[in-house]
Amino acid sequence: MNEPALNLILSRKSVRQFSDLPINKNKLELLVKAGMAAPSARNLQPWAFVIVTERETMDFLGDALPYAKMLKQANAAIVVCGDLNKVSPISKKDYWVQDCSAATQNILLAAEATGLGAVWTAAFPYEERMKPICECLNLPDSFLPLNIIPIGYPEGNDKPKDKWNPKNLFWEKFN
Repeated sequence: MNEPALNLILSRKSVRQFSDLPINKNKLELLVKAGMAAPSARNLQPWAFVIVTERETMDFLGDALPYAKMLKQANAAIVVCGDLNKVSPISKKDYWVQDCSAATQNILLAAEATGLGAVWTAAFPYEERMKPICECLNLPDSFLPLNIIPIGYPEGNDKPKDKWNPKNLFWEKFN
């Protein structure tokens, strides 16, 4: 395969171990810019992003969140939030999760493309995960944290998973 975008997609992996190398602020902003390039229903862009780099905050969130312990090792994180003030009254808040998920995937791919490692750790819809994030980051009531993406330079030999399974593909109709 000689398609750079497809190579990037197929080489993306979840990274949970990070080196102590600092991450340039411009690189973190580039990841968020990639997130904001995602499609969104009616182009409402109902997202907000919080970049976290302070060690104390990273450690607190790493302790508070059961599946995000790697925050204690990562040098940065991006919290992807749905901003309910930006959702369509027609869709009644239904599409922000899909929109923010598309933004998250773009961030994960941009991390891979720039030599960083990242992993999606869920917050929404778990109240016990969302609450410490909202309190720690002083999020307004209209912001719902979908996830936290720990980010850093990979340490270790993480490999992409081959998730291709022809049993999950159907042509024309289910058979």
